Amino acid sequence: MNWNDSDGFSRPVSQRALWGALLSGLLCGFAFAPFKLWPLAFVAMLGLLASLHQQTGKRAFRLTWLFAMAMNLPSLWWIHVSMTQFGGISLPVAFILVAVLCAYLSLYPALAAAILNRFFPRSGATRLLLAFPALWLISDWAMGHVLTGFPWMWLGYSQTDTWLTGFAPLFGVQSITLAVLWSAAACLLCWQQRQILWLLLPALLFFTGYGLQQKVWTTSGDPVKFALAQGNIPQSSKWDPNFIKPTLVRYIALTRESKGADIIIWPESAVPALENDMREFMTNMDDAMRSQKTGFITGIQYYDQSLDRYYNGVVATGLIDKAGTRSYQYGQGNRWYKHHLLPIGEFVPFGDLLRPIAPFFDLPMSSFSRGDLQQENLLSAGYKFATSICYEMEYSDELRHNIHDDTQFIVNVSNDSWFGTSGGPWQHMEIARMRAMEFGKAVLRATNSGVTLAIDQKGKIIDMLPQFQQKVLRVEARPTTGVTPYTRWGSLPLIAFCIAALLIALIQQNRRRSRYL
Repeated sequence: MNWNDSDGFSRPVSQRALWGALLSGLLCGFAFAPFKLWPLAFVAMLGLLASLHQQTGKRAFRLTWLFAMAMNLPSLWWIHVSMTQFGGISLPVAFILVAVLCAYLSLYPALAAAILNRFFPRSGATRLLLAFPALWLISDWAMGHVLTGFPWMWLGYSQTDTWLTGFAPLFGVQSITLAVLWSAAACLLCWQQRQILWLLLPALLFFTGYGLQQKVWTTSGDPVKFALAQGNIPQSSKWDPNFIKPTLVRYIALTRESKGADIIIWPESAVPALENDMREFMTNMDDAMRSQKTGFITGIQYYDQSLDRYYNGVVATGLIDKAGTRSYQYGQGNRWYKHHLLPIGEFVPFGDLLRPIAPFFDLPMSSFSRGDLQQENLLSAGYKFATSICYEMEYSDELRHNIHDDTQFIVNVSNDSWFGTSGGPWQHMEIARMRAMEFGKAVLRATNSGVTLAIDQKGKIIDMLPQFQQKVLRVEARPTTGVTPYTRWGSLPLIAFCIAALLIALIQQNRRRSRYL
């Protein structure tokens, strides 16, 4: 790609604009976990907007694509661990695959910038406060839905420790993204127009967010005692048939350390075999947990023979209700089947074509079927849990369909061992914190090797375990009832904003154009 191509115009893209976009993208990546230098998100977006000033649509596309690549490639490099360590792919090939993914993801903001500079070329409040954030949000939503979506690097996730999170229960994580975009745009307007009053906008957003943080959206109950087991099973042994018994022995030992807990939670696929082959074990666990008046939630896979389908599931057993009258039922009742499957990891698009190409496309347990979008809450020890498995925690609009007035907790079981000591698990943790804020529900997150933690309904970490240790997290968390505005409305208010903002911006642009005719 020739970055000095003038696109048919006399003036080529300046080196200053190129370096501005590149450095801004690199800085933006440091705003996210594990670095969490949140002010850099504002600096990065300000740098990008400055680079786009007075550029053609094609130039804006190229500059923003470069910005997004500089942000995505280092921030998502953790994906290569699953390819190189567990997929049998060499590091150079893994680099190419991750780079292709990042190049694809970078197309969305690049297209937004191209449309911005093509249809809203005149600088000013209309361009920066209406058209720009509306187009950016639309590109984010597209990135989160097309081809199953990957809404991982949304700007709002970089602000989990700021006052801006007060907006999350109202309009979700993308309202925080909007606040970042507005703040950066206001700073640029202040510089361009030499009017310091524009700086009142970011100040107003932060102080409004602080005020909203004081608002209680859901009603808390008495604390519940949880024990989250982190088995730290080596990923290389996870699906080894010879390691099934040692795995179960380890988790049973951790369960014995959990006496006195109201509910014990094991992570995703903690039982490393099909439920079909583990009926006796599950029945014995059910009897043991009910005798101790303890609820039990665990990840386990299930094969539906009648439909010839495999499911990645979570089953609740042990003490189900306060009376202790219900018991484990094989293959039915009180379970969650994962709805949003991970491409390649849990299903392989065009599998007949891709699986022969490389061992990576034939990972263990990569032929699952989808569960329904809406399923009943899990019931454990009389408490109701909205459930998500690993990667599903990204999709707030999907999780929202399973949160009701009487839902009291969110449980997330996961296995981030695929990504080793990289930043991926820490980014995943910040996403889980955002879900707690959006829905006003405590999140109990049990993982194989970390990050295992409990998060309160305000998104604050109650307690957590170190990574790569075989331990139990004993923690108390409060159930909540009721729902937040975001639970009721979802993204509809922001969608309405985007439509209205673009309409107003177009009208304003046409009015300005007519004055010069």
